[in-house]
Order: sequence, then C-alpha cells, then structure tokens
Amino acid sequence: MARKFFGTDGIRGRTNAGVMTAATAMKVGQAAGTYFQRGDHRHRVVIGKDTRLSGYMMESAMVAGFTSVGMDVVLLGPMPTPAVAMLTRSMRADLGVMISASHNPFEDNGIKLFGPDGYKLSDEAELSIEAMLEQDMELADATHVGRARRIEDARGRYIHAVKASLPDNLRLDGLRIVIDCANGAAYHVTPSALWELGAEVIAMGVEPNGKNINLNVGSTHLDAIKAKVRETRADIGIALDGDADRLIVVDEKSQTVDGDQIMALIGTQLAARGELRGGGVVATVMSNLGLERHLNAQGLTLERTSVGDRYVLERMRSGGFNVGGEQSGHMILTDHATTGDGTVAALQVLAALVSSGKPASELLHQFDPVPQILKNVRFAGGKPLEAQSVKDVIADAEARLAGKGRLVIRPSGTEPVIRVMAEGDDAAEVEAVVDAICNAVRKAA
Repeated sequence: MARKFFGTDGIRGRTNAGVMTAATAMKVGQAAGTYFQRGDHRHRVVIGKDTRLSGYMMESAMVAGFTSVGMDVVLLGPMPTPAVAMLTRSMRADLGVMISASHNPFEDNGIKLFGPDGYKLSDEAELSIEAMLEQDMELADATHVGRARRIEDARGRYIHAVKASLPDNLRLDGLRIVIDCANGAAYHVTPSALWELGAEVIAMGVEPNGKNINLNVGSTHLDAIKAKVRETRADIGIALDGDADRLIVVDEKSQTVDGDQIMALIGTQLAARGELRGGGVVATVMSNLGLERHLNAQGLTLERTSVGDRYVLERMRSGGFNVGGEQSGHMILTDHATTGDGTVAALQVLAALVSSGKPASELLHQFDPVPQILKNVRFAGGKPLEAQSVKDVIADAEARLAGKGRLVIRPSGTEPVIRVMAEGDDAAEVEAVVDAICNAVRKAA
C-alpha cells in the first residue's frame, strides 16, 4: 500500500499545506483513537508538543479527534519527544502523541505516535491507521465523549526520570556546561536537570516565541553554541534539536563531536563495565568507517541499518542491543528510554567526563574518522539510478574502494534528490568517486 500520510518518522509537512492541516490532525485523532480502543477500560491518550506556533492548532484538532471517538486526553504541553514516550508508558496510556517536526523550521509540523509500550508504532499499525484516515469514523455516543485535562507536573516527572539514568552518588559539580535547547521542547527541563545535578548551567535557545524553534540554534546550527563555549570558557556544550530526541556535543575547544563519537564513547564504556548488550553498537549506513574499525579493534561489532532511528531501534530490539544511534545525533539507550533521548545521552557523556577527569576534547575523540564526503544531486524526473551509464560508474567506484572504503547511494524519500556518500582512507580518491557518480546521475537525469 502506497503511503499518503505516514513517512519514515510519522506524518510531517508544511503547516496548512498538503497533509499537515488541522483537518488531518483531527482525523488522525479519530483513526488512532479508534484503532487503540481495545478492552472495556476507559481509554487514554497522552499528547505533547514542541514550541512551534502551529502546535496550538494541531493540539486542539487532535483533542477534538480523540475525544469525539470516546478517548480521554492528557495534555503535557511543550515536552521532549522521549518524555511523551516515557509518560505514555508510565501513565498506562493506550497511545502517545508528539506534535513536532523535530529539527525542521517552525513553518513545518508533524505527528509522531507511540504505542502503550512507549515505542514508535510498527509499520503494520501505521498502515492500518493510514487506511482508516480515508474512512468515516464511528463517533462516540454523546454520553461517552472523552474528556481532556492538562497535568502540571509532567516536567518534574521527566526530570526525575532522566536524572535516574545516573548513579545516585554522581554529581556534575565543577562542570560549566552550555546547553542549547533550540528554542524547542526541552527549553525548561534539560537546563533544570543539569542544574539539579550540580552543574553550572549556561542556557541558550530557551526563549521560544513560536517562530524561533531551530532558528540559528540547536544541533543543526552550531555556530552559536561554539561561540558561547569560547566566550564562557565552558567545559562542554550540549546542543539539542527542536524535540530533544537528538544531540550534538561541542568540546571545550569548540570542536564538533557527532553521534559516531558519542556512540563510541558510550558503547566502549558500557563494554568495559560488562553492561553492553548485543556485543556491539547499532548505527546506520551513514556512520563513519572509523567507528566500525574502532569498535572492531576492541572486539565489538557495528551493526548497520537503513537511515532512520526507527530502523536502528528495530535492530536493537531484535538483536538485544542497548546502544544505538545515528551520526546525526539520535542516541538510543534502551536501558533508559524507548526512543532517542538527547538529554539522557548527554548525561551519559557528562558522567564519563566527570569520572575520567579528562577534558572533553580528549575524552570525546575516540577515533579518527576516515574522509567522508556526502553530496546531493537533484534531478527533474525519471529514474537515473537505473541508467546503465550510472550503473557502470557505480560499479567502477565500488571496485576502487573495495577493501579500503565504502559507498552508499540512496534516493531521498521526500524529494527528487539522490544522496551519494563515499568514504575511505584516500580523501582525493573519495572525492573523485563521489564527483564521478554525481556527474553520471546528472547526465542520465
């Protein structure tokens, strides 16, 4: 079945255009509410959102949808995506909803759904709800319409949960930390959690106005936090995205530390304590070859999946792994969370920093990444990857990199773009390989 609404991470798009409308949000509430009404108990859904302007509209529409089919609604207000997942499970709710477009600009919005176990929905569940969106839903009798209420202690519950991911005797005293919350969902909870653990907190990106989420701040715009780390002589900088399910770290020298280095640190530290499960780490095809070599040298494996944190989590669950993530900053630590959690991952990094006594630039430089180049080729139409001329160039590139590098070519799932990534020990050869493939795609398009 071709998907009209759900993509690789829920429903997402520009507000009031295409599928991302209040009408769609209400329909999703009705369909998902109907799908998850199982048993005779009073059914409940938990709804959180980030700070973008359209969140109010989408939240109200979803409340209307859920209550119209007889489901009670608990509103959390602005909260990180992992907080919604956690509270869905802890409150014994039937369903959780996060209204967010993650790292996208404020004009976009999205809907992510979580099952009662706190995990994102399976493909099967999404397809079932997708089919229901094209149908008229049976509404509840007037005597069974749902109620909506807002809880005031959601922030405190989440702060307590993330702090519990650290040993009780560990404190962050003496650490000067810059935290950039991207004017997003974590603008209150993450600075509070760090302060409660004893850190000196310098917060930025904590003044959301509905339109400034991810605007020149956060994990996808690092210039601001790098400047602040230099200005304040901080020990480390933590940058989250709009819904706080990913992070990028900046060391005391204002150098970027990506998800690969963070996975290397957390994975090897857990392995040293005998707490790493699955025998290695799960990452995507985009993670650097240097990470794979680093883990292999310590007797650990790197399992690769397709791009997308949901695929990482699926492999983690099937293989019994407890550390996984993406180079872009999604960190999934299943000992503490059911989805990517930037704050939990940041605390593991900070705990290692305190325990080691080393500067961040030394601790977080776990391996030397091999040269990696990623280029995007936009095309007007057709299927250029099926052209024989392109296939021949790709085959030649694979032969050149055999045994000393990797090649990943994948079409975008949302736009007419082909992403070409290559990596290897010889930077000049890597660039030549990528350019050759890009040129072949352009000629064939």
